[in-house]
Amino acid sequence: MMKQELLKKFEEVFGDANGAAVYFAPGRVNLIGEHTDYNGGHVFPCALTIGTYAVARLREDDKLCLYSMNFEESGIGESRLADIEQKTPGDWRNYPKGIIWAFGKKGFEVTKGLDILYFGNIPNGSGLSSSASIEVLTGFILKELFGFDVTNQDLALIGQFSENQYNGVNCGIMDQFAIAMGKEDSAIFLDTADLSFEYAPIALAGAKIVILNTNKKRGLGDSKYNERRAECEAALASLQTKLSIKSLGELTEDEFEANKELIGDEIKIKRAKHAVYENQRTIKAVQALKDNDLALFGKLMIASHDSLRDDYEVTGKELDTLVAEALKQDGVIGARMTGAGFGGCAVSIVKEEAVAAFIENVGKAYEEQIGYAADFYVVEIGDGPSVL
Repeated sequence: MMKQELLKKFEEVFGDANGAAVYFAPGRVNLIGEHTDYNGGHVFPCALTIGTYAVARLREDDKLCLYSMNFEESGIGESRLADIEQKTPGDWRNYPKGIIWAFGKKGFEVTKGLDILYFGNIPNGSGLSSSASIEVLTGFILKELFGFDVTNQDLALIGQFSENQYNGVNCGIMDQFAIAMGKEDSAIFLDTADLSFEYAPIALAGAKIVILNTNKKRGLGDSKYNERRAECEAALASLQTKLSIKSLGELTEDEFEANKELIGDEIKIKRAKHAVYENQRTIKAVQALKDNDLALFGKLMIASHDSLRDDYEVTGKELDTLVAEALKQDGVIGARMTGAGFGGCAVSIVKEEAVAAFIENVGKAYEEQIGYAADFYVVEIGDGPSVL
């Protein structure tokens, strides 16, 4: 159904749909392991069945014609491949253009123009990685249309390279990796230090993943994301005066506690503590799932949120309210903020029979305290990018 509707819209926008194909890349949610991906730690994300769709075809000239059903008011954005380095601040098209630029930098020259129509059913600015979803999707389209010899893991790395170098957000690898490498009913236990990973089946017997969207908009580039990253890098540099480590992710809790005085700054100690402890929580959480200990997994989620609130200070009133209200409800196994923070979403695991009451009660309490409504999504875990 979705495929036909998208082709029809493409025909409306571009005059006809001859030679066009439909593609999909998921969004992602991270179950645990937050702000560890640029600290050489472990993360545990999964791809979702909501994401970004695109209809694309090659042109005979060098024009890029990009249109989004999510930003219809901005119409078709036209540019030339030769002008790919020119970007408009705050324009969504910087994400697909950045990918074409990054492919070129990696030796994969895009030689023909493209007509692409995008449609995302991930809420913008929610922290479910709408930008990384567009990046991986665009990379996948280039791979398919130009026959580039790249793996899905390459697509993740090119996506990160483009976001860092073209869009100026110093993100880690997690979002693009989770989207490019997604697998149905499994989360990805990824060691960001060396990109070794394993798929861990998510068997939530009788429980559902519910995402809670604060509806507080935020942009990563202008949030405190880069600041937190710099604080962790400074803490690491201080620890390296005595310890031969490449990243905070190499430390156990005990090693950190024995050496934290080297950092010499209370704020940076708290930031580094979060990175170290969160990494260990993630390792324990994956083991808990393997042991079918969902209760322990939930406790680790809660501890993760507390650390993100108190040590990393990236939650804010909206996320804290959602998580606090979620944890008061019957049938809740765990809840925490997910993504970069400062708005965006929380994720919770809720017993199936309690989901309806959970959404109603948390929604009511949130609106009373914050003054506007939250949105809720009961999500499934899906595969990586595909041709529909």
